[in-house]
Amino acid sequence: MTTNLDELSVAVIGAGPVGLAAAAHLAERGIPFIVLEAGAGPAASIREWGHVRLFSPWRFNIDATARRLLTEAGWVEPDPEVLPTGGELVADYLQPLADLPLVKPHVRYAARVEAVTRLGLDRVRTAGREHTPFLVRLASGEDVLARAVIDASGTWTVPNVLGASGIPARGERLAAGIVEQALADVLGADRARFAGKRTVVVGAGHSAANALLSLAALAGEVPGTSIVWAVRAASPARTYGGGAADALPARGAIGSRLRAHVQAGTVELVTGFSVRSITVDGGRVVLSDGLRDITADRIVAATGFRPDHTLTSELRLDLDPVLGSTRALAPLIDPNEHSCGTVPPHGVDELAHPEPNFYAIGVKSYGRAPTFLLATGYEQARSVVAALAGDWDAARDVQLDLPETGVCSSNVPTDRDTITGTVITADGSQGAGCCAPAPQPTAAGRGLATRIAGGLLSTPRPLVAVAQPVSDERTGGCAG
Repeated sequence: MTTNLDELSVAVIGAGPVGLAAAAHLAERGIPFIVLEAGAGPAASIREWGHVRLFSPWRFNIDATARRLLTEAGWVEPDPEVLPTGGELVADYLQPLADLPLVKPHVRYAARVEAVTRLGLDRVRTAGREHTPFLVRLASGEDVLARAVIDASGTWTVPNVLGASGIPARGERLAAGIVEQALADVLGADRARFAGKRTVVVGAGHSAANALLSLAALAGEVPGTSIVWAVRAASPARTYGGGAADALPARGAIGSRLRAHVQAGTVELVTGFSVRSITVDGGRVVLSDGLRDITADRIVAATGFRPDHTLTSELRLDLDPVLGSTRALAPLIDPNEHSCGTVPPHGVDELAHPEPNFYAIGVKSYGRAPTFLLATGYEQARSVVAALAGDWDAARDVQLDLPETGVCSSNVPTDRDTITGTVITADGSQGAGCCAPAPQPTAAGRGLATRIAGGLLSTPRPLVAVAQPVSDERTGGCAG
């Protein structure tokens, strides 16, 4: 096994949308690579919520380089204005991408990564570090050496706890058998667990909203089905969205429809509720905030996800103490300051760590911030791969055109895959469809984000060598 860096591949961890986008960019640039995927096929996590329809249409969900490679191979692109389900995203885009001759031979499935370090060096050793290969250890015990590592493993397997203090609530572990994931298939495979039952949904993002809408539909079909929605905030306004029309109509429609269900009493809203303890009593569960109790049959935990940094504990990472992203990226994605659509352009410089040639991209790069969109991850992949190729002009020419957030007052049936024409607004009146011509987006930002909120440098920083580069109730609300 060679230890010459120039003869080694770039290791990409994860064959989800952003990991495969990185593979496409590496393939197009002729850089040797290997993709290590824990699942039995590409996008294993997305397959678990394949029944859910994304709120962003196809045009926001396909990487430009991946599109080019697929088109050259005869792929027919889906209608750019249609909203795909997770299953369709896999079947119609990610599986064909993973099967491209330029990509397929370099993807390994059932290859779970347990740790990433430097060959023969722990985190303390400095001498010769940048010239030492990465050692990627798999669960099988096999070691893979790499010249660089791109971690696109995501956060799906590390959900946040229900406890309001960031640690499990008292009794939470004992209630594990009654707790459901945020995107359970309420109207399909998981229907029997919710039909005729009382379910409490904990969380305030789009995953919670999707669960609530599915449960509301089930309540209309099965008598005895009831729903409680518990949020920490004093108001659900953030979930409903803002007053301006959302540039992603389906995202705005979620808020409008959920508000209507709360106003109609289909969904019982409990605000200012922070889970302190959970008690299982006779097959039912009681959530308490110390003053109030909520009794239910099932709990849907829509409290989001967090990154697992234990894989890279022997690497030198510069993590923001609040979000768990890089320190440079944190102020640009802070959910207290930014929505999905206001995150400024960022790339290799904001994603870099003190560990040369290690980058976390995709939703994992955002730590606990719920402001991620696939388009953001694709631009990250492009910038990082350009830097690994030594093309620093391209790496720093970061551009991002994201749809603004807000609420689009429409009442879209759950089985609709597009939103056009006349719609029924939340108050029952008719209005123009959300897909009427939207305002023209402002020009995509360029350059490097500053520490000033929303600020961008008009002049790039001096270039540096590749070996020494300068990387919510979290619900994944923007990941659609």
